[in-house]
Amino acid sequence: MSGRLVPRSRAGASYAAIVEVRGVLFDFGNTLFAHDPLSSTIAACSARLGVPMSQELAIDLAQRIDAAAMSSDELAHPRDLDAAVWSRRWHILYGIADEWAERLGDAINADMHDPLSWAPYAYSAATLRTLHANGLAIGIVSNTGWDVRTVFSAHSMIEFVSSFTLSYEVGAVKPDRRIFDAACESLQLTRQEVVMVGDDPRADSGAVLAGVRTLLL
Repeated sequence: MSGRLVPRSRAGASYAAIVEVRGVLFDFGNTLFAHDPLSSTIAACSARLGVPMSQELAIDLAQRIDAAAMSSDELAHPRDLDAAVWSRRWHILYGIADEWAERLGDAINADMHDPLSWAPYAYSAATLRTLHANGLAIGIVSNTGWDVRTVFSAHSMIEFVSSFTLSYEVGAVKPDRRIFDAACESLQLTRQEVVMVGDDPRADSGAVLAGVRTLLL
């Protein structure tokens, strides 16, 4: 990631400007870390409660929860902008599973917010370690209503991260350019000195509108 970008020369023109990459912004979920699919989490939690369920039922419950979470009525609740709303709404949404087993919703909610239930991808730690060792500032930019710093701490990766720009803390949600502006400011770098790495074509590509070079995985 470190290096310099030099514009190609054109006839009769001289380009002296050199832009050096000094920082990298990363998305959190599905970019650096992943959680088991919701259906697998539901089945595992139900089994731990002593009420095993079929794969088909677990998939059906996961689809119902996902559909409820993305309904227009549900999206009217600003989950990504308020930690209290995030906690309350996900308690209700995962509670859909309580029709199968008592307290199953609480178990799912706890697992989804358990730092050790989130696993880094194979090269996530090595990538952050290498960038950090080469003097690049690293920032995390995430649409979330809970503190994902706990995940980085649990996996001994927080030492590589200079800043966390979380939607519920800064009052802006990707693709709003304000969250990317805030992330660049947190690294004390200009937008031209930063690269954004994410996985969501809609949310993470908002960095392009903020003038940040963007890599979508």
